[in-house]
Amino acid sequence: MTQMQKTMAVFSGSVNPPLADGIAKELGLELGNVKLEKFANGEIYARYLDSVRGADVFIVQSVCSGSGYDVNDALMELLIMIDAAKRASARSICAVITHYGYARQERKAAPREPITARLVADLISSAGANRVIAIDLHQDAIQGFFDLPVNHMTAMPLFVDYYKDKGFDPEKLCVVSPDVGRAKAAKRFQLLLDSDIAIMHKDRPRHNQSEITALIGDVTGKICIINDDMIDTGGTLCAAADTLLARGAEKVYVCATHGLFSGPAYDRIEESSIEEVVVTDAVPVPPERQTGKIKVLSIAGLVGKTIERVYSNGSVAQLFE
Repeated sequence: MTQMQKTMAVFSGSVNPPLADGIAKELGLELGNVKLEKFANGEIYARYLDSVRGADVFIVQSVCSGSGYDVNDALMELLIMIDAAKRASARSICAVITHYGYARQERKAAPREPITARLVADLISSAGANRVIAIDLHQDAIQGFFDLPVNHMTAMPLFVDYYKDKGFDPEKLCVVSPDVGRAKAAKRFQLLLDSDIAIMHKDRPRHNQSEITALIGDVTGKICIINDDMIDTGGTLCAAADTLLARGAEKVYVCATHGLFSGPAYDRIEESSIEEVVVTDAVPVPPERQTGKIKVLSIAGLVGKTIERVYSNGSVAQLFE
């Protein structure tokens, strides 16, 4: 009996094709050919123009706004692409979700609320995905919403290398967690940079608004690096930077994996006291917005290595050891 040869195919959703193309190049591949269109009424259509029968298919999609899509379009397109690959007899389907939409709704913070992060996990599983690769989920526990393997990657090594290359004196550095929930990640970041650490506490008086209410740690004379998983409207970060400078910090830098930059975010950051904001291309940032205080690092290498390990049944954990 002839043994079937494994084949890998990488396809991109509509939101972030440049990142998907970079990932494919890291793997020594060309992006697969898929037709993605919308009907006149807004319904999404997908058809693979390359055969995926028996192939291990990796679908790269950022579930966020971008390239004329909103977050709901992006999610629906991902589900439709998974379903199309399943019905085209793909051997396996991995959803490479560089930004997991609805991740902030991972628990019931008030009565009669949904847990939408779980709903999205159920939809991805029901569509036919066999595996998920995700980057810096809002909460690690979201992995448990899936009954299939999840490789949860982090862009933290990119930020560590970036700030080490700047040549800052470790004794002057202070990693700042913007809230208590991010403290564990900030501790890992602090250990890798061999710096001090401070933790902020924030309250949310209204939906999509927050205010800094406390700061734990001494930031006097420090170069502070606020580390978060995402930046949305930028209001919290700008307020956090002002608080740190008022407490004696010398400069404030910000890094986050997902730069959503909704609403007035770009203007707020440009007018703020923040020295620089570093994000990744997990979420697309328009080139014209990368000229001021905003700098973008690519995660294509990290994701490409992860896909290669998954495809060859290698150890993904070794990438971070």
